[in-house]
Amino acid sequence: MCKPQISCIRFVFQWFSGSVKALKSHYHQGFERLFVMIFGIVFMLISSCGEQAPRSSKQKDNKTTNLEVKVPDFNADSAYNFIKKQLAFGPRVPMTTAHDECAIWLESTLKRFAPEVKVQEFKSRIYDGRVMDGKNIIASFNPQAKNRVFLSSHWDSRPFADHDPDQANKNKAIAGANDGASGTGVLIEIARLLSWQSPNIGIDIILFDLEDFGPPEDKQTNQGADTWGLGSQYWAKNPHTFGYTAHYGILLDMVGAPNARFPMEAFSMYYAPDVVKKVWDIAKSLGYNDYFVFENGGYITDDHYFINQLAQIPTIDIIHLDANSVNGTFYDYWHTTKDDLTQIDPATLQVVGQTVLAVIYRE
Repeated sequence: MCKPQISCIRFVFQWFSGSVKALKSHYHQGFERLFVMIFGIVFMLISSCGEQAPRSSKQKDNKTTNLEVKVPDFNADSAYNFIKKQLAFGPRVPMTTAHDECAIWLESTLKRFAPEVKVQEFKSRIYDGRVMDGKNIIASFNPQAKNRVFLSSHWDSRPFADHDPDQANKNKAIAGANDGASGTGVLIEIARLLSWQSPNIGIDIILFDLEDFGPPEDKQTNQGADTWGLGSQYWAKNPHTFGYTAHYGILLDMVGAPNARFPMEAFSMYYAPDVVKKVWDIAKSLGYNDYFVFENGGYITDDHYFINQLAQIPTIDIIHLDANSVNGTFYDYWHTTKDDLTQIDPATLQVVGQTVLAVIYRE
């Protein structure tokens, strides 16, 4: 109820008092009936005094714009524990016991948080001609919503430590703490928060398999880029829901190392520059511009490349790139046996997780 104007009320009551005195002095009979009539007139006058002109549409829009969106607080310690749990199974190389057991855990964990979880089983031929079994795991929130955004990572780990400086380690499978488990851990924590506070849009969390089964370094000749990202290629051609589309997608890859730097990856800028700008601007507004740097990154053939090409959904890659690393592109322990839990920094997980949450809750 609007607050009436004080000056108007004062005038009405002064007029009312004077009228009552005058009538009372001249009329003795029927005074009560006249009193009721005058009181009714006074009530209408006061009501009209309280009415205010409607605000302009500009005023209304400003009020809406200034409302702050409540974004949940990301819990980096929880994400860290989800990473630790993945590593406890051992290297998550497809068609191994560790891989099978981790898949069961991922599915059951996401079912605790999401109203709908699907496991997309598929077969794909790897670089040497062998056919491998894979599992893409998809959790959907607000599954009926037409306006959707998807978040993704890969959950498998590399079967070869082909960039390890120790020659004896090159054929060993890696733990993949940063390369795979970090993005997956961040997304599971986001799923946990989504279960408590649903955003206004539909969200799909997609964990791709068989991303990292490309040829080892000493066998990389002319096999082509499509020997990597096999799970995302399959999903892009065969989405989990017929006719699936999304407004855009965000891929997380290697998002847990200490002092990580996320420049604007080049394929992301080519296919979805507006999404890159949105994410990096939000990160800057949160004070994370030391991590999300406004610098051009190189072209990385990652899962997002195939989604842009095959599914034609604008998708970006938040990925740690470092031109000063020992391998000249990725962080120092990429595809080595030292990509273990010691390489995970909760501070980096916090930056990435909070940024992604802010993006999706502001849609």
